[in-house]
Amino acid sequence: MTETAAALRTVAHNVRAARTRAGLSLEELSRRAQVSKGALVGLEKAQGNPNLATLVRLADTLGISVSALMQGPAEGRVRVVAADAVEPLWTGPHGGEARLMLTTAGPAPVEVWRWRLEPGEEYPSHPHRPGVVETVSVTAGRMTLVVDGAEHALDAGRTATFEGDVAHSYRGAGTGTCHLIMTVHLPPGPATGA
Repeated sequence: MTETAAALRTVAHNVRAARTRAGLSLEELSRRAQVSKGALVGLEKAQGNPNLATLVRLADTLGISVSALMQGPAEGRVRVVAADAVEPLWTGPHGGEARLMLTTAGPAPVEVWRWRLEPGEEYPSHPHRPGVVETVSVTAGRMTLVVDGAEHALDAGRTATFEGDVAHSYRGAGTGTCHLIMTVHLPPGPATGA
């Protein structure tokens, strides 16, 4: 079995298990997450190739982290993740990418992402459930963070934080590659609906 097939089987198992724990039918999860029922059926059968937006919508609706949909059981007390060992969940048209490195455990998990944006590349994100807070820290280059229509220029060494329950996007700016670390702080407890 290839790594991609194994990863898809893990996602399929985790989506089905989270949906069952939440007491949601395929139809209800489809409606709340705004993902077609056909795509959900395929995903739960480990078929298809879900994109980042789909995984984020499902995770938000199910009240869990994106990595909770993608990870198998923990293997020990310390988890070390190499960036090149994690497949990108988003790739831009000019070589940009987003990799979900890991998610901390506990009642209020935190996702840790590594992003690379080329000049002009943009990733638009739909609003997350209330209580989600994002932090973006630019380590090299320059980006434009757009939150609820307002643009914020961020150069290397600058960090911004915002409530993620509004439309937002990340755009590469300047003339060089932008590297950033993003954390997504998830609220404790299950989602109460979309």
